[in-house]
Amino acid sequence: MMKFEDFQISNEIKKAIKDMGFEAPSPIQERVIPEILKRVDVIGQAQTGTGKTAAFGIPLIERVDQSKNIQSLILTPTRELAIQVAGELQKLSKYKKVQTLPIYGGQSIGHQIRALKRGVQVVVGTPGRVLDHLNRGTLKLQNVHTLILDEADEMLDMGFIDDIEKILQQVNRERQTMLFSATMPPPIRKLSNKYMKQPKQITISKGEVTAPSINQVYYKVLEKNKIDSLCRVIDSETIDLGIIFCRTKKGVAELTEALQARGYMADGLHGDLTQSQRDSVMKKFRDSTIEFLIATDVAARGIDVDKVSHVINYDIPQDPESYVHRIGRTGRAGREGFALTLVTPREMKHLRSIEAEIKMAIPSQGLPSVEEVVEKQQHTWKQQIIDLMEESETSSLYDELVTELLQDYPPEKVVSSLMKLAFYSHTDLEDDGYDFGDTGAQKGMTRFFINVGRNVELTPKKIVEEVSQLVGISQKAIGRIDIFDNFTFIEVPEEVAPFVYEGLKYSRLNGARINLEPAKPRPKRK
Repeated sequence: MMKFEDFQISNEIKKAIKDMGFEAPSPIQERVIPEILKRVDVIGQAQTGTGKTAAFGIPLIERVDQSKNIQSLILTPTRELAIQVAGELQKLSKYKKVQTLPIYGGQSIGHQIRALKRGVQVVVGTPGRVLDHLNRGTLKLQNVHTLILDEADEMLDMGFIDDIEKILQQVNRERQTMLFSATMPPPIRKLSNKYMKQPKQITISKGEVTAPSINQVYYKVLEKNKIDSLCRVIDSETIDLGIIFCRTKKGVAELTEALQARGYMADGLHGDLTQSQRDSVMKKFRDSTIEFLIATDVAARGIDVDKVSHVINYDIPQDPESYVHRIGRTGRAGREGFALTLVTPREMKHLRSIEAEIKMAIPSQGLPSVEEVVEKQQHTWKQQIIDLMEESETSSLYDELVTELLQDYPPEKVVSSLMKLAFYSHTDLEDDGYDFGDTGAQKGMTRFFINVGRNVELTPKKIVEEVSQLVGISQKAIGRIDIFDNFTFIEVPEEVAPFVYEGLKYSRLNGARINLEPAKPRPKRK
């Protein structure tokens, strides 16, 4: 196994790497660092969370000297990423005198101009603000020997490609250029062909991205019970900091409100927030004054907080790349991380496509029971009560009520009822709210009516495959199937009937849009 000692880098940097707690290089660091040290142009195709900042940062800091001019420019899509990259470079240059300056919009330009005048060697910035400085003549790039485009595809998505071209035209031609991108869309290819010299391409496959320290699991939940299921899951886990992902801004706002109303320390991050609101939410998250950050994929760009123990996909991501991006935010710096995904019946197909792409089956887990939650939370609740008793003055406000209750009921019963009132908000999810009544099925089964049959070329095999895939149950579990010309009856186990109902109602079977209803019981023979 390769070690950082094996790289041709100075002892100052090796010492800084050791201080940062890096033990062995990640796959991208192992493959990229030796190439960059050869001073060739490099294209690294890798997701966030693979250790790419250190992959370009280590050889960069190695090369920078003490002279007071700008020797390296790093372009990033967001201010968060600029701050994060600058922070990591500062840690790497702990024993070398290298000044790194992040420049981005939303921060006073005067402050940045003064810092540039004092002299910095490395500038990390967003394209808009870098261009602004170039136009003012406050940024001189004629001595740059290393140019890095980080998360190039994100910069493309955010409409920065023209700005990047304008910047590239003003950078010293005699330089080493590096481009890092999770995907390689045609405009990025074009950019690399135009501005890079025979780049060495290094691709880190998706399999290497999902770190072994991330435990992945999914829970089958019903759409109508989704928030209650989420609360059940998070209450049964020991979470330091968690990021909860939703598909839309509206979803973030609604879930934030619902969790806050239930007393969770949560706040939301979405595209409609101003930069100062966004900074305020991020500060609370970094300082751990909130436990959960609820975000969309776009809003979460550039977030890099080491202490994230859990990533929770409240809504399953639209594509496998997003899944890998999301879960890569946990399990950082050698810590163990957990990626939990809630999957409704309608999303089972999405889950299957993610599994195919990451070449692994994500294990399924049943929702924790009420007993498991209570057992898990006992210690926390006990501590909260003790803190309250020790902290607060005994209030006479409740004396009369307490005396009355203790006269009529045993103290154990009073305390246990108050605890239930204070801490216990879980509804009984075992009661999923669907009562299909008597559907004329065999014992332990539920029978459904589907409004298509042989007229859309349905066969038992096709139904079994579709239902099993959509609902994530074994094909053997499906019971009797009766196919007629224009309709079909199917029996499934009672416990999965709600999932079959939510998954198949108004979906497609064999390409035909269907409706599915609980069957009426068979008429009794006279």
